[in-house]
Amino acid sequence: MALVLDALTRAFRDLFQFQVLWIVVWPVLAASLSWIILGIASWDIFSGWLVSGLDAIGMQTWLEDIKPSWVAHGIQLTIHLMLFVPLVFATALVLTALFAMTALIRLVADRDYPQLELKGGSGFTGSLANASIAVGIFLGIWLITLPLWLLGLGVIIPFVAAAYLNQRLFRYDALLEHASHEEMRVIFSTHQASLWGLGLLTGLVQFIPFFNLFAPVLAALAFIHFGLAQLAALRHPAPR
Repeated sequence: MALVLDALTRAFRDLFQFQVLWIVVWPVLAASLSWIILGIASWDIFSGWLVSGLDAIGMQTWLEDIKPSWVAHGIQLTIHLMLFVPLVFATALVLTALFAMTALIRLVADRDYPQLELKGGSGFTGSLANASIAVGIFLGIWLITLPLWLLGLGVIIPFVAAAYLNQRLFRYDALLEHASHEEMRVIFSTHQASLWGLGLLTGLVQFIPFFNLFAPVLAALAFIHFGLAQLAALRHPAPR
């Protein structure tokens, strides 16, 4: 837990540096505008998919029987938002991972870990493949577990999904430039619980109004600090 808190503390310290502020803003803005435009342009298509999905799990008939009808419309709108908000944050996280991580890694590495040798080599292709898998599983968690909201168990789904996405997305990109595949494997297996804990804590920020604007970059910085610190410890173990 101490490693996780140390990474978060360092991430908060770096978050408000001048060169980081623009990186904080643009992924969330770009993701929000993209999905708003896409949602308006394709509202009928998305609504049709939603109706088909609800019908497949037996919810559509139940909604049609609810009186007054505005209650059913309100439930459908809530379901739309339940799908829209995760898509916005998932998109912002992916944009941060794909296009902002290099600048953030250099900021942290040049100042705090200048001794670390660059042994990575997967580049943008590896990052894109990792992001595709992470987002695919993240969306799968949301879609497969959607019926659990009716049972009152849905309250835990956003936190589990956010924790998974953050740790899967950023643990890889944080080490992409510096660590070999073998070093990544060792760090991921040795610190699996800490990585999930860091994913959960940074994911919780996504659900706090205003602070969620900083969530993607905060998560990126936290995983960079955690990953590079563990890589430095792996390469240069402290004497016993």
